[in-house]
Amino acid sequence: MAAVKSETFRPFESKVDLDQSLSLLRETLVGADDGELFFERRRSEVLVFDDGRVKNASYDASEGFGLRAVRGETAGYAHSTEISEQALRRAAETARLAVGAGGGTLADAPQATNQRLYTDEDPMAGAAFNVKVDTLREIDDFARGLDARVVQVAASMAASIQEVEILRPEGTHVRDVRPMVRLNISIIVEHEGRRETGSAGGGGRVGLTGLIGRDHWEGVAREALRVAVVNLSAEPAPAGVMDVVLGAGWPGILLHEAVGHGLEGDFNRKGTSAFAGLMGERVAAPGVTVLDDGTIPDRRGSITVDDEGTPSAKNTLIEDGILVGYMQDRQNARLMGVEATGNGRRESYAHTPMPRMTNTYMLGGDAAPADIVADLKDGIYAVGFGGGQVDITNGKFVFSCTEAYRVKDGKVGAPVKGATLIGDGATALKHIQAIGNDMALDPGMGNCGKAGQWVPVGVGQPTLKIGGLTVGGSQT
Repeated sequence: MAAVKSETFRPFESKVDLDQSLSLLRETLVGADDGELFFERRRSEVLVFDDGRVKNASYDASEGFGLRAVRGETAGYAHSTEISEQALRRAAETARLAVGAGGGTLADAPQATNQRLYTDEDPMAGAAFNVKVDTLREIDDFARGLDARVVQVAASMAASIQEVEILRPEGTHVRDVRPMVRLNISIIVEHEGRRETGSAGGGGRVGLTGLIGRDHWEGVAREALRVAVVNLSAEPAPAGVMDVVLGAGWPGILLHEAVGHGLEGDFNRKGTSAFAGLMGERVAAPGVTVLDDGTIPDRRGSITVDDEGTPSAKNTLIEDGILVGYMQDRQNARLMGVEATGNGRRESYAHTPMPRMTNTYMLGGDAAPADIVADLKDGIYAVGFGGGQVDITNGKFVFSCTEAYRVKDGKVGAPVKGATLIGDGATALKHIQAIGNDMALDPGMGNCGKAGQWVPVGVGQPTLKIGGLTVGGSQT
C-alpha cells in the first residue's frame, strides 16, 4: 500500500476561521493565567518484514485540536477529533470551568524564533511502497547471508510526519512540521541449541532516503549480528556491589531515567523529586555537566518549538556537579518564578503539555576510554541497555544490560548475560570517578513515557566509571 497524499494541514484556511478562533480563545481565557489552542495532524506508515515475509504494513492518520485554560495549578482541557467552530465552542465551555470566576493575568507570550531544525518534507513520500518492501527484503537476504548461525531476521521501517499549529491569546500563531523516520533490524542466531538476539537501528527528523540506502542498513545489520554473536558466548553475570564502566552513547538512557526525570520542573515544584530544593548545591561529582538540548538539528528528540509555542533551547541542568536548572513548561515555570525552557511537550492534541526532556546528555571529560576500562579492577563494562524502571521520588533505578563484559585487573573478559544495574541517580552522580573524552549521542531510538504520554527523545554520554553500583546477576 502507498501513503495517502494530501494537502498541507492548514486548519485556519480549511477548517475554522482564524479571527473567530482567536476571539473564542480570548473569551475562554478571561481571568486565566495562560492557555492555547493546539491543532495537530499526524500521519504515519510502518512496515515490518519478519521471517522472510511482510508481516505488517499499516498507514494511520489522525487530526484534532486541544484547548487549554490554566489558572494557578489547575488546568482545564478539552479536545476533539472534529475541527469545527461548533466543536471549538463546546471545548471552550469545558476548559472555561478551570478558570471559574477568574482574576488571573495572562502570562507574557513566548519569544518568537526563526530557527528551523529539520526538514518539513514528508518522509513517507521519500520512496515508493514497493521500494520500501524491496529494501526490507534485501536486508533480510543480506543478514541471513552474513552468518550460517542466523535463523531469523526482523526488519522494520517507520516514517511519520506531525503538523502542528498553536494559537495563543495574544495573537501569536506558530506552526511546526515534524518529520520522523526509523529503521530497526533484529537478528536471532543459534549455535548448539542456544539462541540469542541482537538488535540495532535508529533514525531522526530526516528524510527516508538516507536510512534505506545500502551503505546505511548494511552497517545496522552487521551491528545487530555482532551483538547476537557476542551474547552466544555470554556467561552468567556476577552479582554484588562493584565498580561499573558505562559505554558512550545509548547507555545515556540510564542518565535520562535516573537523573533526567528528577530534573523536570513539575516534580520539583511539588517536592516529589530527589533533587527538590537542591538548586545551587552539589549533586554530582566535579566535572559532571548535564544538558537538555532540543536545538540539535535533525535529532530524534529535537523540536523547533515546544507544544506551547516556546522555542526549544540548550539548557544546562548540572554544571561541574552543581545543580543549576530544571526543565520547565510554562505553567510550572510561572509557579516557580522562573523562565520557561522550551520543554512543554505533549504526546498529541488529546494530551496536556508537561515538562519533558528532549535530548539529554552529559558532556565529555578528559580521560581516554581505554584508560578508564584499564583502571577497572573488578567490575562490569556495560555498553548496551534494554528496559529499566525508575522511582522519581528517590531516584532508585533498575536497568538490564543487553551487552556487557566482565572486567578484572583492567582486562575485558567474557561477555555476561542477565546483568542488571541497581542504584539511585543522586548517589550514582556523586560516585562518578572518570569521564571519557568520547561523548556520543544515541543513534536515534529513544521513547520516553511519563504520566501515560510518550514522546521521542535523545540521550548521550561519554564513557563513565561509576563506583559502587549494585550488579544483579546469577553468580554470587
